[in-house]
Amino acid sequence: MYSESDLLPLSALQHICFCERQCALIHIEQVWLENRFTAEGRLLHERVDTSKSEKRRDVRIAFGLPLRSLRLGLVGRADVVEFHRQKTPEGKTIWQPFPVEFKRGKPKKDNCDKIQLCAQALCLEEMLAFRIDDGALFYGKTRRRQDISFSEALRQETEQMATRLHALFDARRTPPPVFDKRCPSCSFISYCLPEKLDGSRSVSRYLDSIRGGK
Repeated sequence: MYSESDLLPLSALQHICFCERQCALIHIEQVWLENRFTAEGRLLHERVDTSKSEKRRDVRIAFGLPLRSLRLGLVGRADVVEFHRQKTPEGKTIWQPFPVEFKRGKPKKDNCDKIQLCAQALCLEEMLAFRIDDGALFYGKTRRRQDISFSEALRQETEQMATRLHALFDARRTPPPVFDKRCPSCSFISYCLPEKLDGSRSVSRYLDSIRGGK
């Protein structure tokens, strides 16, 4: 169990899954560089957060719901959590939580978005003492939902990523850059300098060299 002071941003899971260096730049060095993709994503989330709750027959919808897990050491907010009215075999009425995360682009080949959504579900399970088997990712580019099942494999991967995130924060060290196919779409490419730095040179030393320093 983590203490309140140890809690890390749940959103950082998506960043560390995409790139540990990007995650460190954002959450340890406190650097934020915006491009068209991040701006579109921010505007999408702002639109989602305009309402607090809605009720539609057998579904109650909460927007911007605060989340926390002392077991994983995470804190954040869910874009949307739907609560679906269901009947148990005993005839009891329950409200089944169903988290929905909004993304600006289209479904990804990796598990970054799925891990972030699964972390939200694990937080809700801890907070509500309620098993959550499914959620959804809504992509702005396709305007469609992608249903996600929280399998044991995905749960384990999410917990492992949370452990990696805490290890990164504990180390307080930004990993060296590695240039690959992810870099051209990253808003940090001009700051990260993955093609210029080989891991043995710092950003400051590289900037000194192009200014004529040694």
